[in-house]
Amino acid sequence: MLNFAELNDLNTYMHRCLQLAQKGLGKVSPNPMVGAVLVYEGKVIGEGFHEFHGGPHAEVNCIENVSAEQKINIPQSTLFVSLEPCNHHGKTPPCTDLIIKNGIQKVVVACKDPFEKVNGTGIEKLKATGIEVIVGVLEKEAIELNKRFFTYRQQKRPYIILKWAQSKDRFIALDNSSNFKISNAYSNQLVHQWRSEEAAILVGTHTAIKDNPQLTTRLVKGKNPLRICIDKNLQLPQNSNLLDQSAPTIIFNFLEEKTEGINEYIKLDSSLDFISQLLEKLYKKGVSSLIVEGGAKLLNTFIQTNTWDEARIITNTNLELSNGIQAPSIVNAEIKERFQLVGDEVFFMINKQRD
Repeated sequence: MLNFAELNDLNTYMHRCLQLAQKGLGKVSPNPMVGAVLVYEGKVIGEGFHEFHGGPHAEVNCIENVSAEQKINIPQSTLFVSLEPCNHHGKTPPCTDLIIKNGIQKVVVACKDPFEKVNGTGIEKLKATGIEVIVGVLEKEAIELNKRFFTYRQQKRPYIILKWAQSKDRFIALDNSSNFKISNAYSNQLVHQWRSEEAAILVGTHTAIKDNPQLTTRLVKGKNPLRICIDKNLQLPQNSNLLDQSAPTIIFNFLEEKTEGINEYIKLDSSLDFISQLLEKLYKKGVSSLIVEGGAKLLNTFIQTNTWDEARIITNTNLELSNGIQAPSIVNAEIKERFQLVGDEVFFMINKQRD
């Protein structure tokens, strides 16, 4: 049984692992965000995180960042890592082998890796070589950090974020034909930041035609998400921004399959539920998270089928429209966070009935 001081130390170093892991947000998908810290006699001698997809894992970067004079102390150090070390050959060698090779005798892990090629085997391999392994330090926080990865691996679909802007009296547009901006410039920049953190972004035909969105991250520094449009009958004009080849785009439809440059047309079965088909296709393509920025009809489809994990709602508290298109209504939701952004109020809500 750990005493209070020991538990506090474990929490402190694991918290630092989670801070480091967060730096990989939007850069490592569909892999998890992972941070690692190496501690010798109460002093951090190495830190690292998984920086980009296909790159060295957190444990590798952590050990490589130990200074030359401190390398002699690695075997007597404790390695903290926010996710179970991998035990299989992927784009990089197993981290368990690296830990064993460096003679590290104690490893503290926040949570197990749900990926079927790991899922406890990394921990068991370390234990089998005589390494002391402590599991479960800040476990809840570590799973929350990697909610996209856990959803992707356990539920075989992307983590789904619904997003819309609404007036104070809960309208998202004046009517079906107008393109009326509800949120302010500060909120728009925040939305672009959100886009840079997720793997893909989705709109429907109506939004794509009416608003002609670019769905890029041009207002912030960050990668563009994979652009996705549900265009069942291929009504999208060829001069649409979504087809401009500036970012990879998938058009899900009921008519044909083809590739045009970096754009891909994927045919779905019109007799089956298109949302389920879409999510299955995205899972197989390695898409671990999805922002739905469509209109009320598309958003309500995800809500009514309970196919969502999180909602981000921007409310212009200075605007009342009196009529127009009603904003979606969410039940069984819990407010996770709320904050003011100039004249807009931003809500983060989570699905209380999430699988």
